[in-house]
Amino acid sequence: MPPPPPFPTSTSTSTSTSTPTPTPTSASASASALTPAPAPSTRTHRLIPSPAGRIHLVEQGSGPVVLLVHGFPESWYSWRHQLPALAAAGYRAVAIDVRGYGRSSRPTAVEAYRMLDLVADNVAVVEALGGESAVIVGHDWGANIAAMSALLRPDVFHAVALLSVPYTPPGGPRPSEVFARMGGGAAAEPGTASAKEPSEEFYVSYFQQPGRAEAEIEPDVRGWLAGFYAALSADTMPAADAPDPHFVGRGGTMRDRFPVGRLPGWLGEDDLDVFAGEFERTGLTGALNRYRNMDRDWADLADHTGAPVPQPSLFIGGTRDPSTTWLADAIAAQPTTLPGLTATHLLDGAGHFIQQERAEQTNHLLTTWLAALPGTSR
Repeated sequence: MPPPPPFPTSTSTSTSTSTPTPTPTSASASASALTPAPAPSTRTHRLIPSPAGRIHLVEQGSGPVVLLVHGFPESWYSWRHQLPALAAAGYRAVAIDVRGYGRSSRPTAVEAYRMLDLVADNVAVVEALGGESAVIVGHDWGANIAAMSALLRPDVFHAVALLSVPYTPPGGPRPSEVFARMGGGAAAEPGTASAKEPSEEFYVSYFQQPGRAEAEIEPDVRGWLAGFYAALSADTMPAADAPDPHFVGRGGTMRDRFPVGRLPGWLGEDDLDVFAGEFERTGLTGALNRYRNMDRDWADLADHTGAPVPQPSLFIGGTRDPSTTWLADAIAAQPTTLPGLTATHLLDGAGHFIQQERAEQTNHLLTTWLAALPGTSR
């Protein structure tokens, strides 16, 4: 989940379920420079050369390319419900493992995970698939990556859909300074030597210290992921008066505040096995390095401070997702920051993992929006 930066809505209470297909145990060999689309009913794994080394992707269908970018802590598998739906609607749906995740390359240098590098990976995927342009769809951190891809490479990404996390233009205070002030502490009084020590710490600051979150998560990846997913899902999140799981108590861990003993309705044991199996194999460092580059991104994107993304766009979120409540002002500003915004949909009672928690609704909203895009309908 990405952090908060320094409308009329459509709502529904329906839910959907589907039976997931376990991930294959091995990927295909590296793709050639241009790779043909798979048959519509076939889900195909590929390895694509990229600035990272390689990007692993899963694709289904033929037609205009729709690139799907996941968030933290997930993988291509978070789009398992969208791949067949988009393929059936006449699109070539392509879900990647972001650099640092799954079968994609995991560079050792922390600075190799800056936003500019992730945008370059997305461009490399589109080029390797033989497309001149694509629609890009992102969830959570993937929404930030999708928005920046559209901002920086409008020649490649001609439309963008953001799930759960709205667009916030580059700029503002240095991120690490903002997050350091969160967590219940107090600023130093004039004439005093130091600020009051915070009683708790915002999760972003916790993640930004190399090795610290890994020491908590990696001894029990499956258990930690189960608690994290439950903490942000509408049917299992803590009560409003419970300690906030986005903060770490002094001397504690994140999982101290996670729900235990129940998986969210969208997450079966087999699904959890897929997510956990990848992180047990790869570790969490590559994924966490995204948080460790926020100050670098702030500097890299300084020339784009306040820049809007003008391409056709869509936003889908859940009313019970902290990302939509924390970032309510950003959602309200999107008609200005996203001049091509078609619609904002806040699904009533939905949590953070919107495309899994409300798969059928998300699929309907995406395919309806895609069908109306100039030059993108089947």
